[in-house]
Formats: sequence, C-alpha cells, structure tokens
Amino acid sequence: MKTQVIIVGSALALALCLGSGCATGPTTRASITRAPYGVTRDGQPVEVFTLRNANGVEARIINYGGTVLSLKVPDRDGRFGDVVLGFDTLADYETKSPYFGCLIGRYGNRIARGRFTLNGVTYQLATNDGPNHLHGGIKGFDKRVWKVERAEVTPQGPQLELSYLSPDGEEGYPGNLHVTATYTLTRDNGLRLDYRATTDKDTIVNLTQHSYFNLAGHGDILGHIVYLNADRFTPVDATLIPTGELRPVDGTPFDFRKPTAIGARIQQDDEQLRYGRGYDHNWVINKKPGELALHARVLEPTTGRVLEVLSTEPGLQFYSGNFLDGTLRGKYGQVYEHRSGFCMEPQHFPDSPNKPHFPSVVLEPGQEYRNTIIYRFSVQK
Repeated sequence: MKTQVIIVGSALALALCLGSGCATGPTTRASITRAPYGVTRDGQPVEVFTLRNANGVEARIINYGGTVLSLKVPDRDGRFGDVVLGFDTLADYETKSPYFGCLIGRYGNRIARGRFTLNGVTYQLATNDGPNHLHGGIKGFDKRVWKVERAEVTPQGPQLELSYLSPDGEEGYPGNLHVTATYTLTRDNGLRLDYRATTDKDTIVNLTQHSYFNLAGHGDILGHIVYLNADRFTPVDATLIPTGELRPVDGTPFDFRKPTAIGARIQQDDEQLRYGRGYDHNWVINKKPGELALHARVLEPTTGRVLEVLSTEPGLQFYSGNFLDGTLRGKYGQVYEHRSGFCMEPQHFPDSPNKPHFPSVVLEPGQEYRNTIIYRFSVQK
C-alpha cells in the first residue's frame, strides 16, 4: 500500500522532528497521511496515521490498540519535541508494552478479584494484575486491531475514527459492545478523543486513554508541576483496590489543588504512597456529572510546555510511572527508567461495579455511552 496524503488547501511544509526536539515552522494546512505500519503476529495488517494541524503539531496513531506512537508539540522557544513514551516497532507494542499510548477497555483500571455481579448474575473476568482484573483483561482493547472508519480533515481538525465490536463474552464481559473512538487534532493544539459505545445486553463500560507523558521528552518526571482539580481521592488497599472511602486530600501528599512538583512528596512515609509505590490513584474531580471540565494541568518548567487534561469523566487516575524500571528500551534508543513518564487517565472510579455508591458504569441497550478526553498543549513563557 502506498502512503496516502489528505491535505486541505496548499502543500504541507513541515520539518520532521526526531529525538528530543528540533526547530520547525508551522504547517500551512492541516493534513492526514496513512501508510502501512506492519503486520501482527496473527497476520492482521496495521496502518499508521499522521495527523498534523496548521500549527505544526503532529500526532502519529496506529489502529493497533488506537495507540498514539508520538505527539510532537513546541516548547517556549518553538522547538518541537515528542512528549509521549513508546516503541519503534509493532512487535514491541505486541510483546512489551505497559499500555503505552493505547485505548483501554472494556474496563479501564482494576476490578477486585476480577468479579462483579449484574442483574443477579456473577461474571468472572481474568485476574491479570495480582488477584485483580486490570484494563480489560488478557487481550483488552489495547491489543485489538481497530477498524478504520474514516480519516479526514474536518473543520475541527484532522480526524481519525476507529471502531471495534467486542463480542458477547469476550474477556468474560456480557453483551455485544460496539465502540467508536474518534481522535481529533484540534486547531488549539489539543488531541481530543471522543468515545461512543452501545450494547445489546446490560454490561459495564469504563474506557480511557493510557499515554505516558514526559513534557521534557526524556529524563524523570519528578520536576513536572501538577495541578489537580480535586478535593477528594479514593484510597486503596494493598492490591490497589479502592476501599470505598472518598477521602479529603487536605493535609495529605495527594493535595495538588496548589500546583506542586510530582517529586515534592512522593517519597513521604505515607501508607497510600507505599501501596502505589508512588502515585497510582483515582482523584474525584470537582465537577458536575457529564460536564466537560478541567481535570489537571501540568507544567514542565525547563521547556515551558503545559498539558491541560479535560474530560467528561468523574475521576482521574494519575500514575507516576512507578513500575518503569529501566528494562524497556523505547523510541530514539531511550531507556525508560523509573518514573520517566506519567499518565493522566480520565475515567470512572476503579472497582465501580462492586461499589454501589460510586458513579455507575452500567450500560443498557438503548443507551449510548459517551466520554470525551482532551489533552491540550500550550507553553508558559
């Protein structure tokens, strides 16, 4: 298959950036290119889509897991750099990835003992994270080849729409679940993800996005300054399952209502930090149900890059890359050491199917699941 380029207006002028960054000018028009990326171990072809907006911001996404391979944004001096962790080959994503950049489902985060009861029926899922179920199971949405519905430049920006039909019983979940995931690279330098899903049988759904960010491009993330729009978080037990409590962040290392460096309190002698080996918790976002609102703002002081996370979801899982340990070699030959990337995953709360007082994750026939996540980039001079 030849590379296909879709451009609105005049020709594209872009200097590609490799490694930690390079100087470049803006594109003259938004565009999408598509090209072969490889073939999975079971013989399915995978494509890569490169979305560019008129400002020169670029996102490369494959339809294997809807994975964001790279995301190049400018720093305060206009130098572009890749701010997400990842690999160079499809084989690495299939065999080594700790969920780098991917779509997560049917249920993002953990379900205690891999078990939940719905309408009087108990469903047993895989226990692929110690005693618990994590991120949809052995072969979740991150390990599926998604159908490409369309790739086009829209008035909102370059847009890639993917779909996946998860059959009844897949990974133990009930119902045929039809999901669409639409990525848009917006004119204001946001990577927007709109999820939609329907089912033919009562089921549970909790979808999220799992990019690992490093706004400096490399090194540890402990100097990144984080603001979280949350007065409460959900403390966990030793297996990272919420206890059910909605605990105030006041007076704890989990209070990011005032912008604070990730590393400022991460080594404190705190039971919750010990359980997570750092931050790996859900925050209860201050907003109305279904409202698209700010979840987090992250500043990397040396580059001036700023990431704002917005979503309609009620919670945000902030993960500080605690399980990265230097055994993975990623893009540009980088070795991903401890805490060299962080995740901001808007979602419903972990173990919600077993916590009736948490916001419901049940989806019924005739309803449509909707979820919007935006990762928006800017600079602070």
